[in-house]
Amino acid sequence: MDMSKAAVSTSRPVPQIESGGRFLWLLPYAADIVRIVYSNKPELSNDPSMIVTADSVFTDWHQEETAEEIIVRTSALIVRAQKGNLQVSVSDTAGRLLYQESADKPKELEPVEIKKTRSTDNDKLEMEVTVDGLRVRAQDLETYVDRMACQFRLHFEFQENEALFGLGSHEEGIGNLRGTHQYVYQQNMKASVPVLISTNGYGLLFDSSCLMTFRDDYSGSYMWFEATEQLDYYFYAGTDIRQLNNAYYRLTGIPPMLPRWAFGYVQSKERYIDAAEMIEVAKEYRKRKVRLDCLVLDWRSWEGDLWGEKVFDNSRFPDPKALVQELHDMNVRMMISIWPNMAPGGTNSAEMIEKGYMLGNMSTYNAFDDNARKTYWDQASRGLFSSGLDAWWCDCTEPFEGDWKGIIKPEPEARIAINCDEARRYLDPALINAYSLLHSQGIYAGQRAETSAKRVINLTRSSYAGQHRYATITWSGDTAATWDMFKTQITAATNFCVTGEPYWTMDIGAFFTARKEQWFWAGKFNEGCEDPAYREFYLRMYQFGAFLPMFRSHGTDTPREIWRFGEAGEVIYDTLVKFTRLRYRLLPYIYALAGQVTLDSGFIIAPPAMLFPDDVKAHDISDSFMLGDSLLIRPITDPLDSGNDTVQVYLPAGSDWYDFWTDKRYQGGQTIEVQAALESIPVFVRAGSILPLAEISQVEAANSTDDINSRSLDLKIYAGSDCKFSLYEDAGDGYGYEQGEYAVTEFIWSEQDNLLKWSQAGSFPGYEKDKKIRQTIIR
Repeated sequence: MDMSKAAVSTSRPVPQIESGGRFLWLLPYAADIVRIVYSNKPELSNDPSMIVTADSVFTDWHQEETAEEIIVRTSALIVRAQKGNLQVSVSDTAGRLLYQESADKPKELEPVEIKKTRSTDNDKLEMEVTVDGLRVRAQDLETYVDRMACQFRLHFEFQENEALFGLGSHEEGIGNLRGTHQYVYQQNMKASVPVLISTNGYGLLFDSSCLMTFRDDYSGSYMWFEATEQLDYYFYAGTDIRQLNNAYYRLTGIPPMLPRWAFGYVQSKERYIDAAEMIEVAKEYRKRKVRLDCLVLDWRSWEGDLWGEKVFDNSRFPDPKALVQELHDMNVRMMISIWPNMAPGGTNSAEMIEKGYMLGNMSTYNAFDDNARKTYWDQASRGLFSSGLDAWWCDCTEPFEGDWKGIIKPEPEARIAINCDEARRYLDPALINAYSLLHSQGIYAGQRAETSAKRVINLTRSSYAGQHRYATITWSGDTAATWDMFKTQITAATNFCVTGEPYWTMDIGAFFTARKEQWFWAGKFNEGCEDPAYREFYLRMYQFGAFLPMFRSHGTDTPREIWRFGEAGEVIYDTLVKFTRLRYRLLPYIYALAGQVTLDSGFIIAPPAMLFPDDVKAHDISDSFMLGDSLLIRPITDPLDSGNDTVQVYLPAGSDWYDFWTDKRYQGGQTIEVQAALESIPVFVRAGSILPLAEISQVEAANSTDDINSRSLDLKIYAGSDCKFSLYEDAGDGYGYEQGEYAVTEFIWSEQDNLLKWSQAGSFPGYEKDKKIRQTIIR
């Protein structure tokens, strides 16, 4: 494994406490970051981390000791560890308490056996193609004890008005995690990230890849770890979301830029059958002058039953290079689905087996092996990337789920057992959460080694802490089309992105639209796009999707192209076109947010509470989210026939707000009623904002993001306070930006002087510095 965290610096002694055969270490990594380790062993493990890439080379701290505690001070933090119960607390240098472990309930540990499996001469393989792809299960595996580890429980003592967010994208619809619980493992609709973010100004990164449970409920307030060598976590402080992201990225790596086209509209479905259909769809979008940047080829691009073979079926895709080129000639990119598992009989499978790179089911390759990852990339490059493809869709990156069957959905605790037991059959129990992280690493490293002309982009169903450094976008899995499900997607998005993993999306329209016997095939719209009720549902998800990091439609049961939902002059069709146009009008703003993520630890979407932490009412907003600092988006998640022709929107205190559509100004700290007509959703702009928009005439003439540039801008200034905005630009693809090939235009608004100033810095090939800016001041 390429796990590059170096050994702890030995340039000075590491603070260590022993109490009752338990050991605690405090390791400052920066003025605002401290690593906390607890173990039953007297030596600190220096095993490399899959999550953290930073070295411990920070030395600007000092240690004090009293009879009761050890104190570590940096220029930003005061960290205290009690000698008796090893409790840790952290304050800022003014003495304000930020975080503390429980004083009444010390950290707990219990040794456990790490059991693994190996093949025997009697192994039998059961193979089945399910709704969620090929599943191969090995029977009669031999179980043995590989080593000892520990289960741990870390108890917290949260503050009264403290809100918590994070832990990834989950299907339950939980926003603020206080008073709730969450299970941290991987399955189809659960993309876990072991990070908690607090409105009290800190984050916790748990450097562990086993099954975990977070609780702040009737059972207590704690994090439980099933099997790990030592309890190892990082505390980091920040007064806002950017400072928290900055600390997270210093620990885990910087998110690279995605290609600019990835922020346009992405059309997908399950599935396009052949090259002719893909070309026909692209041409229809161009004929209708509806913007499109990418078409996606879902599973079964391979021949016959050779599941996961990374080649094109010659009968349906006779000339892949010509297909990709024809799409490119229309300014349409192509993404393809690939899988970590392979059916026997194909050359990919045979090569992996011959080299010993398969896991115990002889179907899923071992992403934890450096050479196996390289072989997987070589196969993908030879069979697919060589055709000129633009993007990867790494599906089923939690490859051992076991509950995607049956009529009744298993209970949450039963699902943990089913899925984690299946994963433990083939993976080290301490690593069952990390498969997607390593799989993504292989795709990123392989493509980066092969070319610098095309940025890596990897849409993947699973995630983990640090996966952002491999250019991944995570989506929320195979959802079912119900209004209740739709409501859950808002918090799934915000709790994922607040961890510092910046790119998230969903299946617009939901994956399953119809109702069938299986518990997961639970959509409410059997007639699909022919059903007016589904058209309304699809439209509302589409409106939400227009403000997400990736704007993508996908699913089964019914087609998803825009003309399936009516024709010009009809309200659904016209509103789909309207929000597609709006997405492209917002491109300068959204791409600038992406640039700020990479350059300045910015964010694209976030829960409102993290921008308004002092507004306690904002802590429990679960129906709205922030797009950058400026836009508050409130999706409509109920049908109009429910009698709800208006929706309530809470506008956080601390700022005034403007209605994006009407420019009407509202005072913050209040809940208002907003019309819920089909043609619109509530969007509000924070007073004291600069919003750069693509010129309307440019958007009207555009076919794709290639036709949108920042030479002509509509710059909207929403007055109320001094503000600024950094407009990021680059070539849109390739990695020249890593060598400084980018430009930033800094817009600064003075409220007192009623004056906009701007300055430019940087350049890149093709950059046109002269800009035509139409300035509008809104009061």
